[in-house]
Amino acid sequence: MSTVKEDELLSADPLDTGEEAEEILEATTPGPGLRYERLLIAAAIAVVVAGVALRFVTKSDMWLDEALTLNIARQPLSHLHAALRRDGAPPLYYVLLHFWVGAFGTSDTAVRALSGVMSTLTLPFVWVAGRKLGGRVVAASAVVIAATSPFAIRYATENRMYALVILLAAAGIVALQRSLARPAVGNLVAVGLVCGLLLYSHYWALYLVGITALWLVFQAWRGPEARRRGARFSLGALVVGSLTFVPWVPTFVFQTQHTGTPWSTPANFSAMVDSVTSFAGGTTDEGRALALVYFALAGLGLFGLARGKLHVDLDLRTRPAARPYAIVMAATLATAVVGGYLSSSGFQVRYASVVLVPLVLLMALGLSTLGDRRIFAGVLAATALFGVVGSLPNIWTSRTEAGQVATGLARYARAGDVVGFCPDQLGPAVDLLVPAGRYQMTTFPRETSPAFVDWVDYAKTSHAGKPAAFASYLESLAGSTHQIWVVWAPGYQTLKTKCEQIVADLVADPGLTGSTVVPFLQVNSPWVSYEEMDLVRFVHN
Repeated sequence: MSTVKEDELLSADPLDTGEEAEEILEATTPGPGLRYERLLIAAAIAVVVAGVALRFVTKSDMWLDEALTLNIARQPLSHLHAALRRDGAPPLYYVLLHFWVGAFGTSDTAVRALSGVMSTLTLPFVWVAGRKLGGRVVAASAVVIAATSPFAIRYATENRMYALVILLAAAGIVALQRSLARPAVGNLVAVGLVCGLLLYSHYWALYLVGITALWLVFQAWRGPEARRRGARFSLGALVVGSLTFVPWVPTFVFQTQHTGTPWSTPANFSAMVDSVTSFAGGTTDEGRALALVYFALAGLGLFGLARGKLHVDLDLRTRPAARPYAIVMAATLATAVVGGYLSSSGFQVRYASVVLVPLVLLMALGLSTLGDRRIFAGVLAATALFGVVGSLPNIWTSRTEAGQVATGLARYARAGDVVGFCPDQLGPAVDLLVPAGRYQMTTFPRETSPAFVDWVDYAKTSHAGKPAAFASYLESLAGSTHQIWVVWAPGYQTLKTKCEQIVADLVADPGLTGSTVVPFLQVNSPWVSYEEMDLVRFVHN
């Protein structure tokens, strides 16, 4: 087992290591004999295959965000802009989903398979990025980590844009690695293209692109001479790619002013730690154990220098190869937290998907500091095992109580019955599961279709909603012949106790008798946020 001289490693180019730096890094990684090598390769392939398979398996019904995304994407493309203006998201994933469901249908499995395919396509980009960064061992380690990340698996089975964001972030790293080393037209076009696609996928990409641009400015000004030309051209490509977002800016400004995230609260700096923890599976036992491994490997990737089989030195100057990834990851999260706080925008850990790939590459570099092949294999195996085991609950864990509500309606409701939702956020998931046109369905506070949620000035509209008026509206729709059903849940921000009041007003009507058909099921799952619902039936006396 050979070791590397400190001055050689510190001189390695951080984003484009080249053949010489690759040899230097590989000299610090395990060099198992043939009998170990074949076993490790077979085990790694098996783990990656298992991770890919898990990206296409979940039994849960679609919850609010997934159902709403599908309903928007199914509309004619000419209606998409108006729908997203009210929803608050950029359009790329919805356009892709529009054509996907046109080809493969709208079943839960078919719809979610788009994210599964995107998540699987991420793995080759992770390999290429890892290979360029630190050689075959770093590349293989990165693929195993990415394939078994509970976060990546979770959002590969969700009909949302987060798998797309992770894919584009990985592609962007590869494009930038190449354009820095060789700023040819094709490489620069790739940088600009991926930049534009990211901005049209999720608004947190604005933070990622902004931090990357600042890093390129510094590299063009003070970076190594050999990289300055590539940095200048790459920065130009990033700017051109960002300009493609200009046509969407008026919509983005409107969404920022009128939609936002009224259902969530701004983040604080603990969100940076929470994000990394979520990549490992959150607050499950396996997730906590894996999070410790993630933090340790990322630390080794940033500070560690191999010194033989059983020794790793910590260099507080950090490893040059790791710095860009650490800077981009930490600065993007910090900037997003500050930006969200200043703009009162809500935070969810899934938004941090923009920095999952930089973390994976940091961890793979950390593994390369483990010189003993048994320790290396053991740590990588533990990382993969915790990831796979921690991802298994995604198969059977439900994300919503919509299925139970739809079953209750199918069993006891009659055609023409009135179904009211409070808040309207409960509507899309149930609407997907009931026969179209069978019931008269409406929502509080806007008295609109349950298929969509209009987020424009949502807090103001919720505050202005009158529970008594909505209860009377439900009674007027039902007349004297139809039952009234209320699907409701407490605790939603901006609504206070208005949903409870609607039910109380109907209970107080002497002409109605109410009974709970599906009780509110409080689930505190460490794996997913569960969408609870309560189904109450009112019949005429």
